[in-house]
Amino acid sequence: MKKNTVLIVEDEKDTLFILDKLLTKNDFQVYTSTNGQEALKLLEDIVPQVIIADWTMPIMSGLELCNSIKKNEKFKSIYFIILTARASLKDRVTGLDLGADDFLVKPVQNQELLARIRSGIRIHNLQNELVKIEHNKALIEMACTIGHKINNPLSSLVVSIHNIEEEIKKIEKKSFEEDFVIISQSIERIKILVNDLTHLQNPEIIDYTSDNKMLKLD
Repeated sequence: MKKNTVLIVEDEKDTLFILDKLLTKNDFQVYTSTNGQEALKLLEDIVPQVIIADWTMPIMSGLELCNSIKKNEKFKSIYFIILTARASLKDRVTGLDLGADDFLVKPVQNQELLARIRSGIRIHNLQNELVKIEHNKALIEMACTIGHKINNPLSSLVVSIHNIEEEIKKIEKKSFEEDFVIISQSIERIKILVNDLTHLQNPEIIDYTSDNKMLKLD
């Protein structure tokens, strides 16, 4: 079973060590960095469910890191917890305005930290599930629309081809028989495509080439 992932961003080595050991002991996959810039570099390779960051750090503060992450569509659903010695309402409001999801005041109680992380993971997973549902709904609606748009001219094409075939049969132009077989086969393939599009239920995106993906229909 895949472990839940947490990124800890903390410049105090002792605190970082303690948090790392606590979360690892509780079966989390833990990544660590000592400042915001390091964390952003690390995010090029991983996307954790939760980030725990100290408010006050050199180079880039926890709030600056949070603000940067929340502006990126790829990382918006990451649950961001700020660790701080600041307990004022004004500080909390400032943090929330920049996108922080939760605050913990130092010194942090272990069980409270674990509870907040688990809550953050549940929220993160629910958000991603909602995004997936909306994405699938949009794909189904798009596929259904395309299917109906194809079906209308296809119906006209079938009627027209049938009429042409009947007229040619009257003058016994047998040299066209092979062409009509190919046309009929192509029409059947388009009909199958239309049916697949209009009855799509569980859309799945698959690799088509190394640079392109496509919607799986069979």
